[in-house]
Amino acid sequence: TAGFSPFLAVTPRPPPTLGKYMSGFIATGTTDEPFVITNDGFWPDIDVVHMRKSIRLDGSITDARIEVVAINALIQVNRELAEAKTGYLEQGFNSLSAVPALKVNDESSLIHLYRRSIYCSVAAELTERYRSYDSTVDGNKNADELTPSVDEYRRDARFAIRDLLGVGHSTVELI
Repeated sequence: TAGFSPFLAVTPRPPPTLGKYMSGFIATGTTDEPFVITNDGFWPDIDVVHMRKSIRLDGSITDARIEVVAINALIQVNRELAEAKTGYLEQGFNSLSAVPALKVNDESSLIHLYRRSIYCSVAAELTERYRSYDSTVDGNKNADELTPSVDEYRRDARFAIRDLLGVGHSTVELI
């Protein structure tokens, strides 16, 4: 046949898939570099690597963004616990870890509650801010199924704060 050459015969290959060749395009790594946010000396410092693992934050959220959100959480929670801190200091306890409390996993339960209040506050704000970035229907459905809601994080933070204050989880008033 005219124009046919056995040397030009090429077996067609399927086009490359984006997943195979562009998987590095989506930032989902983790950061394990030591990163601690110092607190005021009474309340414990926050280990950001531990917080990342605890609330399942990947590398797509930068340390700088986490730092801003965590510092805000520290300010808010510390403000809510200011009277409790004053009471402990008046009793001669110079840090939360010095306050007598039940030990869980070799650490004061008060430390665990404090961390929970901070971690859940951070998770609530980051979830609220970052959920809107994936605008696909499947992305929104997966986010709804796999992550606790902002309200659940805020509730858990509130419960931890109320436990630290020694008050119940609900307030009921008769009108």
